[in-house]
Amino acid sequence: MSAVVVVGNGIAAHRLVDRLHHHGHRGTVTVLGAEPVAAYNRVLLPSVLDGTLPARALALPGPPDGTVVRLGTRVTGIDRERRLAHASDGTSHPYDHLVLATGARPRIPAVPGLLTEAGRLADGVTPLRTVADCRRVTGGQVAVVGAGVLGVETALALRRGGTRVTLVHPRPYPMNRQLDATAGAILARCLRDHGIRLEPSRQAVAYAPGTLTLDRGQTIGTDSVVVCAGVRPDIRIARAAGLAVGTGVVVDDTLTTDDPHIHAIGDCAEEHGTVPGLATTAWDQAERLAARLCGGRARPRASVPVTRLKAPGLDIAAFGPPGPAADVEETVTLQDPARGRYARLELRDQRLLGAVLVGYPQAIASLSTLGDQGLPVPTDRLAFLLGTPAERHGPVEVPDDAVLCHCNNVTKRALADSWRGGARDAAALAAATHATTGCGSCAGAVRDLCAALHAAEPRPEPAVAEAVR
Repeated sequence: MSAVVVVGNGIAAHRLVDRLHHHGHRGTVTVLGAEPVAAYNRVLLPSVLDGTLPARALALPGPPDGTVVRLGTRVTGIDRERRLAHASDGTSHPYDHLVLATGARPRIPAVPGLLTEAGRLADGVTPLRTVADCRRVTGGQVAVVGAGVLGVETALALRRGGTRVTLVHPRPYPMNRQLDATAGAILARCLRDHGIRLEPSRQAVAYAPGTLTLDRGQTIGTDSVVVCAGVRPDIRIARAAGLAVGTGVVVDDTLTTDDPHIHAIGDCAEEHGTVPGLATTAWDQAERLAARLCGGRARPRASVPVTRLKAPGLDIAAFGPPGPAADVEETVTLQDPARGRYARLELRDQRLLGAVLVGYPQAIASLSTLGDQGLPVPTDRLAFLLGTPAERHGPVEVPDDAVLCHCNNVTKRALADSWRGGARDAAALAAATHATTGCGSCAGAVRDLCAALHAAEPRPEPAVAEAVR
């Protein structure tokens, strides 16, 4: 029997609690969440901006029976010697294992006017980290500062909702940390085709209500400014407790800090010198830590992290850490500018090191599985990228624990179980699992899985009429 206390109530914490239950954890589990609302999937916040989903649809399933969740409760300190987590409501919580899942805080650039003299956000300025932030984005004109993944998703969501959007980015093309120049140029063209005013290689230098000023004196009229300029891991609690910190809370391969009773996962955790900041990494870390805390053997971590742009109609993904991969033996490039498609694969020993894909949804889905499982990429590279039948790796061929819906972390097994439970089409599966209700890019894979399950279903033997005597 062991007591686990989780600090934070985001997607990493929620996944950890679920997997502790799955692995048969014996003991108490207490979750201390600073937000006053139940756990929700913040990956889908752009879908609230465009009206595709109401805020309540982001709610994650309730925790397993017996889990204690204290909302609106901040951890104010950790007594490592006595193994106590002190909370803002005056309570103290003993632990055998303390898990920091404190996430990250938005970075607000040092632009005059974005913050008040008291250090608070100015009227009309907001990051996009919580449901409450979505409600602060108002008006018919919005400026988005920063064209990383979140900035691009936010700009597209606002535009889908009918808002006039200006996207300001200090680099030459959007998503420059994930994409190369060719893919970035295609994305920039797509954004402009969607009606977004893109201002690359420009800096915001001042803000006053109603006006955002860029370098070279250009001004942009705006009702709201959404700041998507990156995040900083929230390491305040860890630092105050004397734990080793770098960019994030430093952990080893077992997701353990320099205190054997304290662990960290998600956006606050620094593993092997990096803080990926990806939902898929957070889910992977939660699974690994849950298995370890329950005495099991955790599967190896995903070898190739994946960043997917979650926007309907835009199939864009980057595999591997930012920048060129090391020790590349083979680079495969395919350009189709007329159709806005582009692919670059970096391989060693036939296996994926890194990749950028634009406009190849089947290859993105297949490469996600191959990279996660460490499997070789098919030798017919062109057929693989085009998703032709000879080299197709549809969802039925992937392992049961492969994630098909990355927005909601829905695996093939979960979809198949729901299908066998009566959800026999894509709409029913969406209602049962929330798959396809995010960016929608998994809709084809879900439909394919439905068709394959139907085809594989045993057919009853036809009745043979008894011969008439």
